[in-house]
Amino acid sequence: MDEGVREEAAQGGGETAGPGISLSGLALAFLKIGLIGFGGGMATIALMEQEFVRRRRIMDPEEFLHGVGLGQVLGPFAVNASSFIGYRLYGLPGALLCAGAFLAPSVLIVIGLSWLYFTYHRIPALQGAMAGIGPVVISLILGAAWSMGRKALRAWPAWLVAALALTTSLLKTNPVYTLVAAGAVGLLLRKERLNTGRGSGEQHEPDVKGPGLTGQRGVTPLAAIGPAVASAAGPLAEMAAAFFKMGLVFFGGGFVLIPILHQQLVGRLHWLTPQEFVDGVAISNLTPGPIAVLATFTGFHLHGVAGALVATGALFAPATILMLGLSWQYDRLKGTRRAQDFLSGVTPAVVGLVVGAALLLAPGSIPSLKALLLVGLALALLTRFRWHPAFVLALGAALGALHWIP
Repeated sequence: MDEGVREEAAQGGGETAGPGISLSGLALAFLKIGLIGFGGGMATIALMEQEFVRRRRIMDPEEFLHGVGLGQVLGPFAVNASSFIGYRLYGLPGALLCAGAFLAPSVLIVIGLSWLYFTYHRIPALQGAMAGIGPVVISLILGAAWSMGRKALRAWPAWLVAALALTTSLLKTNPVYTLVAAGAVGLLLRKERLNTGRGSGEQHEPDVKGPGLTGQRGVTPLAAIGPAVASAAGPLAEMAAAFFKMGLVFFGGGFVLIPILHQQLVGRLHWLTPQEFVDGVAISNLTPGPIAVLATFTGFHLHGVAGALVATGALFAPATILMLGLSWQYDRLKGTRRAQDFLSGVTPAVVGLVVGAALLLAPGSIPSLKALLLVGLALALLTRFRWHPAFVLALGAALGALHWIP
């Protein structure tokens, strides 16, 4: 992270002079985001960008975009981004604590709704409030794209990369392919040409020191989890192993996981009936977290609260381990010339993917003219009047509950 940003953030107080926020304060911030982050991964990314880049200024905008891009390799990228931010500020403890705090509200909500569902065999009626939250989510994502784009799109080549990424997003191409292709464009054009539209003979010395995180080892402790789980006996260990394998093929967005889970949980393992699976997806969509908390629903059905926690942890473990490895090596990688060029292509592509997410979500979230008006109102409150997202989301939920949004 840029040292000037670090020093400026540190002036805001807190227990630490480096990151500018205490570890407990960081965890509370992610707990808050996890509680109000309705609308999927890009909506929570928008909240993170506003909280840590714009408001607290403890993350460099470019570094934040790199974290979002790396987080899309495997697993839910919002959870991965929280791990990346936590690791950059506080190493391994920060990564695990931030990811856990971010997921905690959704996991607890799913456990509660699962108990109601399997006890009374019905889903609580929350659709009214969700109808009002949808348009606000679109505004959150668009606001984040505007903020990111102002910093990342400085020349026409970067705009072209962002436009192509937007196109692939609308075509529902796996974002991993898009980001790899964008990185290849960065390697071809070089960082200076992408940022200025023309070549540059300026050479930069590699900087591999990083912001005080040299020597962090984020992977080794987690590497022992696999053997420990494998050596355990009983149904919980069997379930954990099954969800860990599913997590290994969790590429792309959350909905990419749905056919994989359906094939395994309904077709092969018979842990859920087809109707239970559909209802579990619906319950997952009622939470602010990733749709992958369907694992929480299944684990609760099989082994109660313990099963819910184990299934969730096992599904997210592969992505968490990979993200910790990438975060651990981030300083070393970004200091090399090729990595800088590669990331210079990834950065505008992330902006395009964010806009694409808003456009893809819009038809289902904006069913009427009133909903479209709410999008405009929410966008003005967020960008012009700088309302906190929680208040804007609460306004949307209230309007939805009052059936103002048809």
